[in-house]
Amino acid sequence: MAKSKNTSEEIVKGLLENLGIKDSFDVDEGEESISVVINSDDPGLIIGHHGDTLDSIQLVLSLMIAKKLGEFKRVSVEVGDYKKNRADYLKNLAQQTKERALSEGREIFLPNLKPWERREVHMFLQEDPEVISESVGEGKERTLVVKPK
Repeated sequence: MAKSKNTSEEIVKGLLENLGIKDSFDVDEGEESISVVINSDDPGLIIGHHGDTLDSIQLVLSLMIAKKLGEFKRVSVEVGDYKKNRADYLKNLAQQTKERALSEGREIFLPNLKPWERREVHMFLQEDPEVISESVGEGKERTLVVKPK
């Protein structure tokens, strides 16, 4: 795994340098995933509008690392606690949506979530005995649905 971590660090360093990002970073590699934390004085620049730049950096790193290692590992890139704060918001949203679905006795739709955001909501609700969450639709039209069991 040490060789793999060195490879991941080299790829992250190269991509950040090519993007003109001179911030420091840390890479933590597990069996199935790689976590990259960028320590930035200007996290907004890296995060971008609604996290789009951060998502793009994460996608490119995922593809580059998978190609170099010859295996897929889930790559997560964090800067300025953006994803942590967003995950906290999504857990609150999931709880509110659950309560609404139960009180109204119907499906509640959560459109416009990114794949990782839908996954956060699914993970939060997966063990809940009162509701079911599922994703419906395709591509950009994919929507998360929370409904009573």
